[in-house]
Amino acid sequence: MGLKGKKILITAGPTWVPIDDVRIISNVATGRTGILLAREAAVRRAEVTLVLGPGEERVRGKLSRLIRFRFFSELKDILQRELKNKKYDIVIHSAAVSDFKPEYKLKGKLNSDKGCRLKLIPLEKLVVLIRRFAPKSILVMFKLESTVTDKTLIQRAKSSRDMVSADMVVANRLNPYRAFIIDKKGNRTKVKNREQLAKKLIKLLNTVFNN
Repeated sequence: MGLKGKKILITAGPTWVPIDDVRIISNVATGRTGILLAREAAVRRAEVTLVLGPGEERVRGKLSRLIRFRFFSELKDILQRELKNKKYDIVIHSAAVSDFKPEYKLKGKLNSDKGCRLKLIPLEKLVVLIRRFAPKSILVMFKLESTVTDKTLIQRAKSSRDMVSADMVVANRLNPYRAFIIDKKGNRTKVKNREQLAKKLIKLLNTVFNN
C-alpha cells in the first residue's frame, strides 16, 4: 500500500513579513526541497497538496493541489483552513518560515533618504499550530542551522522535534549542504543533497505505511 492514496500536505519556500507597504523581510529559501518532496510523493501516487511561497522555482510533476502564498499571515491562514477542514495523513513542514517581524508595520513607503531603526519581535512557531490542528498526522519538521557542528545541529533538531511532538525532524545545514533525517527513536539517515533527501525521506514515510 505505502503512500498510495495518502493525503500529504507539504509547505515550502520562504515567507514575507512587511516592513512598510512595499518592503519586506524574507530569506534565501527557494522552495526547491519541498518541490522535490512533492514530486517524489506524487510518484508514489500520494494525494499531494503543496503550499508554496514566493519564488521562481518551477513545479513539475502531478500534484493534487498547488496553493501559493507570499506573506507569513497568508501561510498561517492556509494552514488553519486546510488542517481544520481536511484530514492529512502526513504533514511535511519544510517552508523557511520567518522567525521575526517588525514591532509595527510602517505606513506608506519609508523615505529612502532617511534612516530607520527596526525593532524585531518573535513570530509564533507555525509548526506548533500544525501539531495543534493535526494531532494525529505524521509530522515531519525541519531544523536549519548554519555555523554549528553536526553534533550541535542534531541536538538542537532533537530538542525541536520533542518540543512539538513531531515524528521526524530533518536537521540540515548550508555551505556545504548536508542533512540528517531523525525519527522519534533517534535513528539517523544522513544525506548529502536535496535530491537524496527527498528520495530517502519519502521512502522512509512509505515504509511507515507498509508496516
